[in-house]
Amino acid sequence: MEIKGKTILVTGGTGSFGNALIDRLLPLKVKEIIIFSRDEKKQSDMRNKYNNKLLHFVVGDVRDRDSLDSAMVGVDYVFHAAALKQVPACEFFPMEAIKTNTLGGNNVIQSAIAHKVKKVIVLSTDKAVYPINAYGMSKALMEKIMIATESTDTILCGVRYGNVLYSRGSVIPFFVSQIRKKEPLSVTDYKMTRFLLTLEDAVDLVMETLATGKSEQMYVRKSPACTMETLAKAMCEIFGHYKGYEEVGVKMGEKIHETLIASEIEPFTSENTKRLNVKEVKKLLLTLPEIQEELK
Repeated sequence: MEIKGKTILVTGGTGSFGNALIDRLLPLKVKEIIIFSRDEKKQSDMRNKYNNKLLHFVVGDVRDRDSLDSAMVGVDYVFHAAALKQVPACEFFPMEAIKTNTLGGNNVIQSAIAHKVKKVIVLSTDKAVYPINAYGMSKALMEKIMIATESTDTILCGVRYGNVLYSRGSVIPFFVSQIRKKEPLSVTDYKMTRFLLTLEDAVDLVMETLATGKSEQMYVRKSPACTMETLAKAMCEIFGHYKGYEEVGVKMGEKIHETLIASEIEPFTSENTKRLNVKEVKKLLLTLPEIQEELK
């Protein structure tokens, strides 16, 4: 899809995904990228980091339709990444998850339709499949709203993936912080499995969906997985962490295995996908710029 000269809006654009997406979009000679988020400090940091006149920062909240409407004027494509994503926080404050993830998602969709945006891509999570926690349930409802909403002018589609490696609030930065403190790594359950997806892979999926995505469809990139014990072993070997790791128990709202694709025959889960061993996980982790920087 030709996006040269187009205006793009990214909700929640100051997060890990937003930064990676902007790195991908800037060389494509877009007309403007609007970063829409409620955190002015992160916007200021991002403005200083890029120092690029193509970036336009708007302070607003997806819960507020008026702030979205003012930012949506003249926009061609929308990437909806704004969300409350921490499972424990959403468990303690489920209504807040609904306000941001479900009602906020609907606000983005309705505002985009009202302003005749060409395409909206909503970002979802594996936790929205067979959800057992408030985060997954609020995202599952967002998916349902996107699929159920009809529009003649705006293509509405979405992507779904698991935890992105080294994204903000994920387990690998937490492990790194424990390694720095020379503490044993805290593993929730040795047999727990999680999909392994790099930030670049996530952006690839979104860009592919921008190019070819059709209305009312969710797009998924199948990913390998590993157990949490395998991930902890790989981290210990990479950093020479002699303190090792210990099992601390599953947190409230967590599954042992996640699901990317639901099916009555055979779902695609972190349990039945390709399982990486310690050597393979180490190879994958060593591709991450953050891990390379920590090893210097």
